[in-house]
Amino acid sequence: MTAVVAPAGVWGQLVGQDHAVDVLSAAARAAAQIVAGEPAPPGAMTHAWLLTGPPGSGRSVAARAFAAALQCITGTGCGQCPGCRTAMHGTHADVRLVIPEGLSISVAEMRALVQAAARRPTTGQWQVVIIEDADRLTEGASNALLKAVEEPPERTVFLLCAPSDHPEDISVTIRSRCRLVTLRTPAAEAIARVLVERDGVDPELAEWAASVCGGHVGRARRLATDDNARKRRAAVLRIPLGLSRPGDVFRCADDLIAAAEADATEESKERDEAEKAELRNAMGGDATGKGVAGAKRAAEAAVKQLEKRQKSRATRTQRDTLDLALVDLAGFYRDVLVAVSGADARYNHPDHAQDIEQAARQWTAESTLKRLEAVLACREAILWNVKPRIAVEAMLTALRHG
Repeated sequence: MTAVVAPAGVWGQLVGQDHAVDVLSAAARAAAQIVAGEPAPPGAMTHAWLLTGPPGSGRSVAARAFAAALQCITGTGCGQCPGCRTAMHGTHADVRLVIPEGLSISVAEMRALVQAAARRPTTGQWQVVIIEDADRLTEGASNALLKAVEEPPERTVFLLCAPSDHPEDISVTIRSRCRLVTLRTPAAEAIARVLVERDGVDPELAEWAASVCGGHVGRARRLATDDNARKRRAAVLRIPLGLSRPGDVFRCADDLIAAAEADATEESKERDEAEKAELRNAMGGDATGKGVAGAKRAAEAAVKQLEKRQKSRATRTQRDTLDLALVDLAGFYRDVLVAVSGADARYNHPDHAQDIEQAARQWTAESTLKRLEAVLACREAILWNVKPRIAVEAMLTALRHG
C-alpha cells in the first residue's frame, strides 16, 4: 500500500484533496492578513464559497477545516489552538453549521441564519456559515440567502456544500457569486491509510473497505467498522442474480425497504430520546408541584413539534440509506458492462467478480444497460418523492425481465 503524506493541522482531516487544501489554506492565510490590516494577494479570499464533489469526497470536512483555519490564531489551521479545536468540534460561537434534518432547508430557517450571520464575530476572526447539502434549499430559502451573498457583511463567510452531480440544484445567481472549489474522489490507497491510522482498522480490512466503497470515505469507515453494514451490502449484491421467480421481486423489495428502515431507526433512536428528554427538562415538563400544569402542556406541545422534525429526519435517513443500496446495485451492473465489453477497467465490486462474470455470460450488453437504467430511474423517482416501495418494486420488476 502506497504511503500518502497527510497535510498538517486541520487539513489532515481531508483525504486525497491536495488541490482543495492548497486553495483553501491560501485563502485562510489571506484572511489572516485582512484581519491584521495587511495587504493580501488579490482574489485569494472571498466571502462566498461553493464546495462540490462526489458523495463521500469530504465536502463538509473541507468546509469545517476551512472554518477552523479562518478562526485559527496563526491563520494556518494549526489544529491545536482553541479556534481550530472548537470549530472542528462544532462548538465555536462564530461558526454556524446548517445540516438539513428533513428533506429541505426552509425559508424561515435561512432568514434566521442570515440575520444571525450579519452580526460581527464575538470571539473569533470571522462569522462563518456552513450549509451542508445546499442543494436542498427551497426556492424561498435560496432567495433569502442570495440577498446576504449579494451584500455580505464585512466579516462573514458563507461556505456552501453540494454534490457535483447536481450543482444545478443551487440557483445560478448564487453559484455565480461563489468561488468554486471542486473535490475529487479520493484514491483507495489514501482511504485505506486513513482507516488504519485514524480509526485503528486492521490493514487487510481497511484495504477491502477502501476498494469497495466507491471513493466514499464515510462509507469505507462504516463498512470497516460495522458488521451490519457489511451484511446489508452483501444482501443488496445478491439481488441481481436472485430474481429468478416473480415472487423474488416482492421479497427483495421487502428486504431493501426493511434494511433502510432498520438503519434509520438504529441511527436515530438514541438521539431522538435524548432530544426529547433534554427538551422536556429545559421546559420544566418533568417538574412536580403546584403551578406546573401549564409548563407540562407547553413541554408536550414542543415535544410534538420535535417529533415531527425527527420523523422528517428519519425519512431522510431512510432514503439516504436506500440510495446507497441503489448505488451499489448500479455499480454491479456497470461492472457487468465492463465484463461484457472486455474493457480493462477496475470493478466497483472486485470482491464479487465471480457473480459479475456469471452475469456477463447470461446477459447481453443491451439487457444489462436496461437494468442499469432501471436502477438510475428508481433513484430519480425517489428523489421526486415517489413512495420508495413503489419505486423499488417497479425497478426490481425491470431488473428481472431485463
